[in-house]
Amino acid sequence: MAMLEIKDLQVYYGVIQAIKGISFEVNKGEVVALIGANGAGKTTTLHTITGLISPKSGHVIFEGKDITKVPAHKIVSMGMAHVPEGRRVFAELSVYENLKMGAYTRKDKGEIEESLNQVYKRFPRLEERKNQMAGTLSGGEQQMLAMGRALMSKPKLILMDEPSMGLSPILVNEIFDIIRSVSESGTTVLLVEQNAKKALSIANRAYVLETGKIVLSGNAKDLLEDEAIKKAYLGE
Repeated sequence: MAMLEIKDLQVYYGVIQAIKGISFEVNKGEVVALIGANGAGKTTTLHTITGLISPKSGHVIFEGKDITKVPAHKIVSMGMAHVPEGRRVFAELSVYENLKMGAYTRKDKGEIEESLNQVYKRFPRLEERKNQMAGTLSGGEQQMLAMGRALMSKPKLILMDEPSMGLSPILVNEIFDIIRSVSESGTTVLLVEQNAKKALSIANRAYVLETGKIVLSGNAKDLLEDEAIKKAYLGE
């Protein structure tokens, strides 16, 4: 059974149909990439999965439960975390306070402390800057903070929306190394990313979204070699 199943999802903004009946799945332990051009519906898909947008029809199934109508905060406590596009850190709070916000659904103080130590181990820069206001961090550091905050909820599945956006090539490599290590430590990853080459290089499988429809899917390595994909998304 898939950890996440999306079944015939249709989403509208007013009269405009943004998502046109898509279906896909993410299995436990996988990194699955959702790639496509700007405006293809990638972010809308993630927002619908995490309960920020209600679909007109279709279903979101997480670990065998239909969560289509479950509110966003309850979805977090079920084991799903979302790293939003544009980082969305709490600028007026310190790095430490931002990370603690990520654990708001958890009760065990000892376990929260353990998660905090794990985040600091994975992102040493966050520990160095733990008392700094999040709004004063660089773009790369804010991205690390957004990822660290999501990991504080101890998710089974983490959804990442454009984690490389606006970052230098060196930082992009660093962020993707971190995504790989998050996956290797047992967290399943659904990755939305415009940098298709990078996304496909770390994913197990991928789906290609075009104007609200899935037009192609398959093994990530095969898609890297696909001529149509190369032309459309890899700039080759």
